[in-house]
Amino acid sequence: MALLEIQGVTRRFGDFAAVDDVSLAVESGEFFTLLGPSGCGKTTLLRMIAGFDLPDAGRIVLDGRDLAASPPERRPVRTVFQSYALFPHMTVEGNVAFPLQMAGVPASGMAAKIAGALEDVRLTGFGKRMPHELSGGQRQRVALARALVTHPTVLLLDEPLAALDAKLREEMQIELINLQKEVGITFVYVTHDQTEALALSHRIAVMNRGRVEQLDEPSRIYGQPATRFVADFIGQCNLLSGPVLDCSGGVASLDVDGVGVIRAAAPAAVARGARGTVALRPEKIRIAASVPAGSPDNHVRGTVADLLYMGDVTVYKVGTERGARLEALLANSQSGRAQFFEVGDAVEMSWAVDAGHYLAE
Repeated sequence: MALLEIQGVTRRFGDFAAVDDVSLAVESGEFFTLLGPSGCGKTTLLRMIAGFDLPDAGRIVLDGRDLAASPPERRPVRTVFQSYALFPHMTVEGNVAFPLQMAGVPASGMAAKIAGALEDVRLTGFGKRMPHELSGGQRQRVALARALVTHPTVLLLDEPLAALDAKLREEMQIELINLQKEVGITFVYVTHDQTEALALSHRIAVMNRGRVEQLDEPSRIYGQPATRFVADFIGQCNLLSGPVLDCSGGVASLDVDGVGVIRAAAPAAVARGARGTVALRPEKIRIAASVPAGSPDNHVRGTVADLLYMGDVTVYKVGTERGARLEALLANSQSGRAQFFEVGDAVEMSWAVDAGHYLAE
């Protein structure tokens, strides 16, 4: 049995369903992420797990116990917020001690628990400092220590790194992964940042309009999206749509507007005339001045319309001869070389038949 079960949970605000009949299960010791755009219902679901809000329908079961009758302070969960929510008039030790005091832990037993929590987040020696004397990353680690000091069954994290700059956010991502492994507590993490979700999670539930569109491991979410929304939301993706001209031997031919006929691996059951979409990641597309004749790959001619140099890679926007625009990514293999092609260059794009992921419409 899963540690945390969300069973048909719905939460409405008037006629608006913020969470709409969501069911999912989180395993013990898992780093589980709720991912989606603003307003998709992920924070509302997190608040219901914490007890700050109640579902209109369905059940939330933790370790076999329905949480419906349990107020927030009686639930074995703790929440870390984006804003840190530290008490500015208390020292680091005072902030970490607060949940222990609320739980009635004897003063004689607090020092060791506080020291252990600060050691977990690598803040040993910072106990006497005030929050304003800490960096953003250090304040976030104090918030983590305060949440972990009572050893909750589940730790809920609501966009905890959103307020940090890019470099510090990356450092904190690594620390979160290591911390979760060390303490062994189940993490339920909310974010709208796809890269962050892919980097941190054992599994991801991608939410849209109050529902879960796909629940899977990060590699499958990225490489085998279940819906057009997931393909478009997770990273960059070319969505090539059109009617199926033929499907045999596990390969479908689609007539894509602005591109022409392409071939893609597809289920054998795809019917001729049905509409389909191929989700094709930019890094799967090769760019060259020309493609050798007789190549079995898909190939499309075009002109470089825009490019974006990003250090290790260059992103190319290529306009096809029929008026579509595809995005391709090319690694910069030589140090200091900004680009292989210039805006206005004629190029030929190619990709393997099995490079894209077929989606039925």
